[in-house]
Amino acid sequence: MGSGVKAKSGSSRRLAAVGSLVFAVGAVVLAVVLAIERFPRGIAILGCLVVALIAGWFAIRNPGSRRHLAAAVGFLALVGAAVLLVDLGDMLADLAVVVAFALSLALARVAFRVHVELPRAPRPVRPVLFFNPRSGGGKASRFHLVEEARRRGIVPIELGQGEDLRELVEGAIEDGADALAMAGGDGSQAIVAEIASRRGLPYACVPAGTRNHFALDLGVDRNDVVGALDAFVDGGERRVDLAEVNGRVFVNNVSIGVYAEAVQRPGYRDAKIRTLLEVAPERLGAVGSEPDLRWHGPDGEDGRTAVALLVSNNVYRLGAALGSGTRPHLDEGVLGIAAAEEGPGRGLRAGLGLRQWDAPTFTVDADDPVPLGIDGEAVTLAPPLEFVSKPGALAVRIAPGHPGASPSTEVPRGLLPAAAKLVRIALQGDRAAVDDNDNARRRSSDDQFRGRETRDAQPR
Repeated sequence: MGSGVKAKSGSSRRLAAVGSLVFAVGAVVLAVVLAIERFPRGIAILGCLVVALIAGWFAIRNPGSRRHLAAAVGFLALVGAAVLLVDLGDMLADLAVVVAFALSLALARVAFRVHVELPRAPRPVRPVLFFNPRSGGGKASRFHLVEEARRRGIVPIELGQGEDLRELVEGAIEDGADALAMAGGDGSQAIVAEIASRRGLPYACVPAGTRNHFALDLGVDRNDVVGALDAFVDGGERRVDLAEVNGRVFVNNVSIGVYAEAVQRPGYRDAKIRTLLEVAPERLGAVGSEPDLRWHGPDGEDGRTAVALLVSNNVYRLGAALGSGTRPHLDEGVLGIAAAEEGPGRGLRAGLGLRQWDAPTFTVDADDPVPLGIDGEAVTLAPPLEFVSKPGALAVRIAPGHPGASPSTEVPRGLLPAAAKLVRIALQGDRAAVDDNDNARRRSSDDQFRGRETRDAQPR
């Protein structure tokens, strides 16, 4: 990033690391003691939970009566586990284990929290904020973004029903706009970011959408909607990558498969979970046809049939306790590729493996037009699908009070490296973060090989 990573408070960070380690060790010791004291009932409880997990997965993978039967079995298994726990009498001890683990994770997040000192950027003369009044349940109105923008010298422009956002942005540039901000969902963010990149203008992300995934990974505080406007007052600047598929820019990811098909359904936005449950059996179970996707893996081998593909702007961290579902970096010039592949067999005999790797480009071919979810928006494109990373394409302004980096930037991959990092923070304080950041930059500059398969891609 070209800037230093610092903690907001060295003493509080060290205390958080110490607390996280103490609660984690206490939880493990207490869990082992309880398991020994409760043998063999503890094993029976574990067995019930495993049965409930398998039954729940079977319910998702199958439609109709088989789904209802599997759901009933899972419910009974959970009831059995609860009854055994009640018979054991000491539920406070079980609660103590859960609470200790939860506190350990919460304190670890505090210990790994960072703030990036970005180079100060000159204030634009005529910055413009585009806002969707319907995004995020009306956040623009709730946080008085129009008034707050004007107070900072930013011109607000509303995206009305049926209006074309691209035309609004291009028109504002023709009228003299020299910086662009967007308050809306990630699909709208991608449109404004693409135009800003093409026109060479600075861009700011205002987290007024529902989930604000791009804002999170940029290092924008999603809970400070109004404060994000300060990016054009006294903010810093960093350059990040964009990505595109068949010429269409995306800031987060493109999904192909189960989620992409669910997004295409008319009732998805009103009932997301129900729609996903309806689609999953068709793709994962015995009644659906296999997807016809052809691609090449990290070693150049022919791609296999995949239940789902996720191609992202830089690599997501998947299956981790800390930082899962976020991208540690947005400036590595690569696509993140995750393939969920179904093994031989059906129903409970079918395995579902996850492979994850990165590459600067990626191609997916098919016989028919492919339904996609591009930053959560339903799109259908003709094959082949040509994905490409656009390194350093976007100059992003971020408010000085915001983190400036993803929450997983300093979180090591894996349980043992994370624990080791917590020990170093507890002993060395901020020095541990600075050393790790310097080492990461050195490794990045030495690393010339792309397309490697990511280590530890299996979910934990």
